Amino acid sequence: MPDPSAADAAPDAAPAVFEDLRQEGEELDALVGELGHGDWARPTPSPGWTVAHQIAHLHWTDRASLLSLTDATAFGALVEEAVKAPDSFVDDGAREGAALPPADLLARWRTGRAALAEALAAASPGARFPWYGPPMKAASMAGARLMETWAHGQDVADALGVRRTPTARLRHVARIGVRARDYAHAVHGLPAPAEEFRVELTSPDGSQLWTYGPPGAAQRVTGPALDFCLLATRRAHRADLTLVATGCDADRWLDIAQAFAGPAGAGRAPSAQGPR
Repeated sequence: MPDPSAADAAPDAAPAVFEDLRQEGEELDALVGELGHGDWARPTPSPGWTVAHQIAHLHWTDRASLLSLTDATAFGALVEEAVKAPDSFVDDGAREGAALPPADLLARWRTGRAALAEALAAASPGARFPWYGPPMKAASMAGARLMETWAHGQDVADALGVRRTPTARLRHVARIGVRARDYAHAVHGLPAPAEEFRVELTSPDGSQLWTYGPPGAAQRVTGPALDFCLLATRRAHRADLTLVATGCDADRWLDIAQAFAGPAGAGRAPSAQGPR
């Protein structure tokens, strides 16, 4: 099945998404950079994963991305490892990193982010690089890394009881979520809708409407961009969000939407408070 994060990047210039990725990493770094040793062991909403697991996973995936950009042979070896243990290789990578002393893990994550940023900037804009799904361009890889950094950062923020301020960087997450519509259906063994959808999302600061799909489409989704991103990364239950679906196909999509490759997982349970 196709990897939704591997779609070509939006018309944004590559340096823009590279800079957004840098800022997303720095924002998460500010959350964990001064944590005490015990806070790294705090459980997050992802079952069995602590704060350390979340950062270790990001570091592991940054490393894989760097190898994809700079050493296709070494990246191929990673893919072979994944094929041997398709159900556990992600957890195994997170577990290995989480076992490190927090200071070492933090230093490795920072070094890896810097190396990846350098490699992304140096990559030929038109070249495609191998991945676990279809090959992708550097700008697409940066968008995918931003999406994952934001999503796992949400897990960390929830574990620490921190409410983050959403930014315009969410446009990258939203775009991947929209483009992954058919992939989400495939993951659930469902046929993709025949019609295009119209998606209209209000930007985090309320100043813009991010639109996707034909204006006259009968199937529509509207609401805050933050809510759509939380839904598409499965960091919030639909019942806790204020997204509105018009049409039965659009309504079904909101029950299964996901922006990331792989199994959907259990997702978040609805909160007792209801919509935010």
